[in-house]
Amino acid sequence: MTNKEINSIAELEDNNDKRTLGQRVADKVADFGGSWTFILSFLFFLIAWIITNAYFLLNKGFDPYPFILLNLILSCIAALQAPIIMMSQNRQEEKDRERAKKDFQINLKAEQEIRILQKKLDHILEHQHHELIVIQNKQTKLLEDIKSQLNK
Repeated sequence: MTNKEINSIAELEDNNDKRTLGQRVADKVADFGGSWTFILSFLFFLIAWIITNAYFLLNKGFDPYPFILLNLILSCIAALQAPIIMMSQNRQEEKDRERAKKDFQINLKAEQEIRILQKKLDHILEHQHHELIVIQNKQTKLLEDIKSQLNK
């Protein structure tokens, strides 16, 4: 792999630094929204909300039993979080496509180099084969000369 190819791959990785604020936020939300930290902290929040309203406030608190406010909050979070995560996934997919293109170009270049090496190797082997035939003919001629001298 040449330095130019390595630099282009490194440049592809550095494109993360050129993200807009919205793209960085989308990536952070997607990273956090798909983590165990989010799942566990959200589960803790839900349990705390339910216990606070149902038991401590005796179901007469700011959100009594069917927890309509909680449902509204959950719906709003889901409505906002889903498109943000999709934006992040689309960006990741675009980066993956670019990386696949670069990989294809590198593999194509490697295949071309291998073919060139194979042609050179074939040429060397053919040339060696021809030289071996010439040497064998010389040896055969020498053996015939030796045989004729022995017969005299």
